[in-house]
Amino acid sequence: MNCKQSKLRDAVLIALAVGAAGTTGTVFAQDSTTTLDRLEVTGSRIRQVDVETAQPVLSISRQDIESQGFASVGDILQNISATGSPSFSRSSPLTSNQEAGGQYIDLRNLGAQRTLVLVNGKRLAISPDGFQDVSTIPTVMVERIEVLKDGASSIYGSDAMAGVINIITRKNFTGAEANAYIGQYSQGDGSKKSYDMVIGMAGERGSLTIGAEVHEEEAVWAKDRHYSADTYPGFSPNSSLTSVGQWGNWRPSGTSGAWQAPNRGGSALGADQFHDQTIDDTSNSAHQMMLLTPLERRAVYINANYDITDTIRFTSDIGYTRRESNRQIAGYPTQSAAVGAPMSADSYFNPTGGASAVDWRRRGWELPRTTDTTVSQWRFTAGLEGSFEVGERYFDWDAGYMFSETDTTIINNGNFYIPGIKSAVGPSFLNDQGVVQCGTAANPIALTSCTPWNPFAGFGTGAVANSLDDPNVVNHLFKQEHALGLSKTHNYFANLSGSLFTLPAGDLGFALGYEYRKEEGGFTPDAISQSGESTNLASGPTFGTYTVDEFYLELNVPILADLPGAKELTFNAATRYSDFNTFGDTVNNKFGLKWRPTDDLLVRATYAEGFRAPTIGDLYGGSSQTFTTGFRDPCDSVYGTARGSAKCLADAGAGFRQLKQGFVPTDGPADQTPVPFNSGSNPFMEPETSESTTIGMVWSPSAIEGFSTSLDFWKVRIENTVVSDSPNQILSDCYVNLIESRCSQFSRDPANGNIVGELTYGMRNAGYTETEGFDFEVSYGMETAVGRFNAKVSSTYVSKYESTATNEPGVIPSQSNGFNAAFRNRTNANLSWNQGDWSANWGVRYYSGTKEQCYFDERCTLPNYQAPDTQGTIVPLNELGGVTFHDLQISWAAPWNARISVGANNVFNNEGPLHFDQPSSNFSYYGGFDVGRFLYMKYNQKF
Repeated sequence: MNCKQSKLRDAVLIALAVGAAGTTGTVFAQDSTTTLDRLEVTGSRIRQVDVETAQPVLSISRQDIESQGFASVGDILQNISATGSPSFSRSSPLTSNQEAGGQYIDLRNLGAQRTLVLVNGKRLAISPDGFQDVSTIPTVMVERIEVLKDGASSIYGSDAMAGVINIITRKNFTGAEANAYIGQYSQGDGSKKSYDMVIGMAGERGSLTIGAEVHEEEAVWAKDRHYSADTYPGFSPNSSLTSVGQWGNWRPSGTSGAWQAPNRGGSALGADQFHDQTIDDTSNSAHQMMLLTPLERRAVYINANYDITDTIRFTSDIGYTRRESNRQIAGYPTQSAAVGAPMSADSYFNPTGGASAVDWRRRGWELPRTTDTTVSQWRFTAGLEGSFEVGERYFDWDAGYMFSETDTTIINNGNFYIPGIKSAVGPSFLNDQGVVQCGTAANPIALTSCTPWNPFAGFGTGAVANSLDDPNVVNHLFKQEHALGLSKTHNYFANLSGSLFTLPAGDLGFALGYEYRKEEGGFTPDAISQSGESTNLASGPTFGTYTVDEFYLELNVPILADLPGAKELTFNAATRYSDFNTFGDTVNNKFGLKWRPTDDLLVRATYAEGFRAPTIGDLYGGSSQTFTTGFRDPCDSVYGTARGSAKCLADAGAGFRQLKQGFVPTDGPADQTPVPFNSGSNPFMEPETSESTTIGMVWSPSAIEGFSTSLDFWKVRIENTVVSDSPNQILSDCYVNLIESRCSQFSRDPANGNIVGELTYGMRNAGYTETEGFDFEVSYGMETAVGRFNAKVSSTYVSKYESTATNEPGVIPSQSNGFNAAFRNRTNANLSWNQGDWSANWGVRYYSGTKEQCYFDERCTLPNYQAPDTQGTIVPLNELGGVTFHDLQISWAAPWNARISVGANNVFNNEGPLHFDQPSSNFSYYGGFDVGRFLYMKYNQKF
């Protein structure tokens, strides 16, 4: 019996039984407007009539969702102005972790791990590394999304530092609705298909709502867009080419002469079948890579409730999602020097005829590397909620349990098995049957145990035996690798809210509660990967668990009401005590003030403390190796930012050149390392802490019907940050910022000055991150003779973003605002029109310009740029322009109770600027930008 399927089946049966037993609507059978009108708004546990609080909350309605051309919750959220760069975009095919294929929302560009995601006020499942995948909720089941753009650890606990996203699902739905969404890019690729439905029934005491979704997205290939077909489009075309090509090359071991590549159409046997390697013998790895990785998702979500009595209700939510995603990158660039496998002088395929062993290089072009990731996640909540009356006061309570489980299977193909390589290029001979066999004639190795390999045969020389087109060679050199991941959350909770007594200005409201949570999870790489016997890089297993007990209290105190200059003055305070079994306890507080001097104007302010507990991956993650991409050595004598400095000359030597794959000098300032670096976890991590402040106002003048505007200043400072260190940061701190302690974290090869594989980096608590800015919104709606028009503009302007990754005194913080993908301004504007059966929506998404390193002199608009964090060092930069994407949708309500919509995202097929720093991407293009004009059609049918 499959235990997981049984648990899911039992949970579904329980919910169906409860829902089928009764009927009803949205409120208990109490004759009181308090139960009808009091709402719980994200950011507060106190139910209240006024939905405007001291905290800035963005609400995305069901209508807002339907008027857009985005098919997933993640796409909708990724395009709000307060959202930062995607953590793992589909433009990052080199990402093959558990999170690959999911969607993770990053508010304020502070990282997705610092944004808490809730579903109906309860936590969404979290991965061992602290990521919450919003794509697991079917879009058809979303009633609205509330985005709290403020810290809320005092209300919800860990992770709510940058803000909170609360996805509220549809409940008490009656009838049925089916939707179809089909679209593709105007280039003819990247099609998306989504089919979903929701069905519900309700009666006097209960209701049942079921939603299901099937969603598919096809790949877009890097070679089909100019900005991803080359490493530096329009500049240095040779940078896109790797000397480790699909034809292979060699030279005698221990020599430094020209590499020899096989003649096309030849036998690749004997030195006369080769020529000095030229540019025609290199390969462009982008030709085998995906720009957008494909995925398939199946999801079902069930909501049931049943009124046990007139004041007690049973509620339950059940969700199941299965996501299959895959990615392809170029065949592995195998190098004998890197895997310790020179071709034996006694190999039958040795081009020197036995004169010497040879070093060789060969990209596995025939077998591109692929990663297939399957994630199954299910979620179950069950609880009781109710109200009771004491005197004339009503109290609301709820208690229950939430469980989620995520199972991940990752299958990797296309990585070489290193022991197989060593035997395949070892001694071999031609046996009596005319077959090349491993070993020697005097000491042969059975054909079933070893197949000799000729790295120079195959591509360009025909599909010959012993090449990568030989199935026996493939079976010997490639082993399919399986990795397994698991995470579980157990959550028990109890809450009570109501009013304690009446003050002159109104009721003093309160909420208090207790929560117990247990997180457990891990990741187990394939045994081959763990042993380091694969070119998939060595990595260790991760597994750990932690528990937390939490208590919170919130008070809402009305101070003044209905007075001149103080129609309302309310103070809100909340505190939360959290006790973790890993690092200890912490207390976090929040204070808010809401002042309404007139009926038209609301002034609001908050101050909040927050924290983020170290994740299972932070504490218990196994070490792993990686060939760092985009690596920049500051001492490189051509491109290095600190080249020529005394320290660089002392450590690396004059004329030092950074080496890339193939152990050859780089053609640009950044490239992939030829040796892997090591990263790992830290069991002594402590929590991050934060302080956030918001001050703002909302003006809704009664003289202008349908008009409203708001302006909020926000500031977030995170201390003791969990720093995901990087090789680039370590070297920059050492040679640019001159932090001597960082120089001890790596060593250089005394022969060529290159950084060797001893460089180790990992998680640590150090430094701080601080960002601040403004959110502005204005909306206006009016009726005209030709229909109703609604306009809305939402804009986020970041005035500051700085950070340090060290606690060393005197270090000047790095300024990131306006660099790479840290946009100073993101603005969304929407204009909608409705008249009868017709409606239209025009959307505008604006990204401001940024700066990045020049990479090439002819691309350098700020060649003499200096900033405080560079301590006077000139760091040439290039300014990149902004970009605006326009979206259009037109809808018609058909007389058969259907709605047909057609539209286009990025109507004008605009392209963003080239980003050579590759933010959120593995290409010279920001991973959050549109990659073409996307045309779509939607069909909605109600029954």
